[in-house]
Amino acid sequence: MGPGQYGAPGQYGAPVQPAPRPEISRQTPVYNPFIWLVTLLPVITLIILLLWNPVFHVRYAGARRVPVLDPSSFSVPYFLLVATGWLIYGVSVLLSYLDWQKLQRDGVVRPFHWAWAFLGAGVYVVGRSVIVHKVAPQRGLAPVWALIGLFAVSFILVAVKVSMIVSTIAKALPA
Repeated sequence: MGPGQYGAPGQYGAPVQPAPRPEISRQTPVYNPFIWLVTLLPVITLIILLLWNPVFHVRYAGARRVPVLDPSSFSVPYFLLVATGWLIYGVSVLLSYLDWQKLQRDGVVRPFHWAWAFLGAGVYVVGRSVIVHKVAPQRGLAPVWALIGLFAVSFILVAVKVSMIVSTIAKALPA
């Protein structure tokens, strides 16, 4: 069998390469409010976490008097934190869709698909920024850097908060 025996690209399982994405004009904006909201919405959860100061109560269960965390220890701010996380997840998916539409209107061919936001807003922010950086060289990566900075700050603040919570629980347990 010689060259070309497999037919045209796309026929009989031959790989099809998508057309390269054309660059957009230097005047075309690569950022919009939607991508910044997707990137920065987790700050709301971080603020609620920092304001939440749980008080843990221990009760003793069973004949052996095993210390157990009392369910009443989980207060309104805890459930607000959980509900806010889910709300931010849904809003991030919606904002990713709106950002995707805006990129299409601005001339970006095959922008990173908004549905990746279902895996997490960070996935969409990184993928979107990579594609935008390809079609707008030397631009488009600011949301990734903001996400990295937010992650670093969050990591430190959450580590401090967790150490405070563990310390509180340890003090509530009998010696």
